[in-house]
Amino acid sequence: MFSTIGLIGKFGAPDVAGEIRALTESLTRQGQRVLIDAATAQSLSLHELDSVARDVLGQDCDLIVVVGGDGTLLAAARSLYRFEVPILGINLGRLGFLVDVSPERMHECLGGVLAGHYTREQRFLLRARIMQGDQCLRDEVALNDVVIHKWRMARMIEIETHINGQYVNTHRADGLIVSTPTGSTAYALSGGGPLLTPNLNAFALVPICPHTLSDRPIVISADSHIEVRLAQSQTNDIRITLDGQIDHDLGDGGDRVEIYRAQTPLTLLHPADHDYFKILRAKLHWGSRPA
Repeated sequence: MFSTIGLIGKFGAPDVAGEIRALTESLTRQGQRVLIDAATAQSLSLHELDSVARDVLGQDCDLIVVVGGDGTLLAAARSLYRFEVPILGINLGRLGFLVDVSPERMHECLGGVLAGHYTREQRFLLRARIMQGDQCLRDEVALNDVVIHKWRMARMIEIETHINGQYVNTHRADGLIVSTPTGSTAYALSGGGPLLTPNLNAFALVPICPHTLSDRPIVISADSHIEVRLAQSQTNDIRITLDGQIDHDLGDGGDRVEIYRAQTPLTLLHPADHDYFKILRAKLHWGSRPA
C-alpha cells in the first residue's frame, strides 16, 4: 500500500537523526523505498541517505512520516497538503496533539500502518489572504490558526470582523485568533477558546485579552468567509502570524485579511487504536489528582 515513504525530522535535533537512521534501515529491510527531506538531511547531517526536495517528496511518496513535535508537523503540513499525501507523526517533542505515536511504539505502529491497520482522518486548513484594495499582497495557509496581533509594544489594537459580508464586532483587544478544530488545543485554548473535536466543520474566533469582557469567543461554520479589517487609526506595528511560524506586517501595506477554509484538506494517519479523547486526558491532565 505504501511503497515509497518520505521522512521529515525536526531541524537541528541530534536525537532525531538516530531515529531517522533506524527508521530508514527498518523500512528498507521491509522493501520500502525511503526518501529523506533534503532540508532535514542537511540540518541533521544525514548525507549518506537518499534526500530530495520537499516538493519531490510530496510528488513521489505514498506516505510521509514526521519525526519531531507538533511544530515540525505543522510546517510539513503547509508544504505538503496540496499533494494529498497522508502524514503520520512520531512524537519526539513535548505536547504531541498531532504527532501521536510515541518513540517506544514507533516501529510497532509503523508496521501496523504498513500492514493496513490504521485510521485515516482529514483536517482542513485555513487560507489567509492579505489584501490592500483589490491587490493580494500575500496568500498563505495554516493548519492551526491565523493570529492578528500587536507587536513590539504591549498595546491594545482595534480591528473589525465581518462574516459573509455582515459586520460582527469591533474588537478592542491584544489581537484576534481564528482557529481550526486542529488549532483549538493550541493558542486558542490558552486564550480561553473552546475545544473543537477534529471532525467539526467550524472555526473559532477568539479575542486575545479583550478590553470589553463581553467580547467572548464565537464558533462559526467553516463554510464562512471571514474578513478582518484594521481600524483607520491602526497604521503600523500590527502583524499576522500563521501557525506561530509565518508572519507578515500589516498596517504598512495590508489593510484587511480574508480568511476561509482551504479547498484541499490534510490527511493524517493514526494507529488503529487512536483515541482523541485519550490524548486530551493525557495532555491536559484531566482527572489527575493534585500533587
